[in-house]
Amino acid sequence: MMRYYEALGLEPTLSLDLEDLKQRFYGRSRLWHPDRFTRAAPLERDRALDMTAILNDAFRILRDPVKRAEYFLKEHGIELSGDPPSELLEEVFDLNLMLEELREGHRSVRRDLDAARERFSGMLTEIDKSLEDHFCAYDISRDRVILGEIRATLNRRKYISNLVRDVDQQLNVHSPN
Repeated sequence: MMRYYEALGLEPTLSLDLEDLKQRFYGRSRLWHPDRFTRAAPLERDRALDMTAILNDAFRILRDPVKRAEYFLKEHGIELSGDPPSELLEEVFDLNLMLEELREGHRSVRRDLDAARERFSGMLTEIDKSLEDHFCAYDISRDRVILGEIRATLNRRKYISNLVRDVDQQLNVHSPN
């Protein structure tokens, strides 16, 4: 079920020791490095290439807490949604109006956009902390209800992250030079 965890010899948990993850990755990467299989049978060479690709993907996904959680949920049959969080709809509407004003040349909204970016960046920091708490709670209890909470938190995080990206993009495009 958990191909990436299995490739690195890890228990499928949401909280990981990143130093242990790195050591496992490097150790297994040395074992499966294609250079060690240059004289092996074609089937073994192909297996080494496959394992190297899996190990690289596993390390890339599992070292990032958000990507790890997304992967973990997907492996448990839980997909993320693209729905905006209802509690942010008014703020998003206001933000989009300010972005449109900036695109139209109204530089007076820059200060408000900067403040919105700071507010949303702060939300991301809070969300990341709550994800860590959810990870620990799930690893202890294995309660699927917590996976639903993680899903909702990731959906909210993704949406807010996109807002921050959009604001940064527009502020950079319309920077006063």
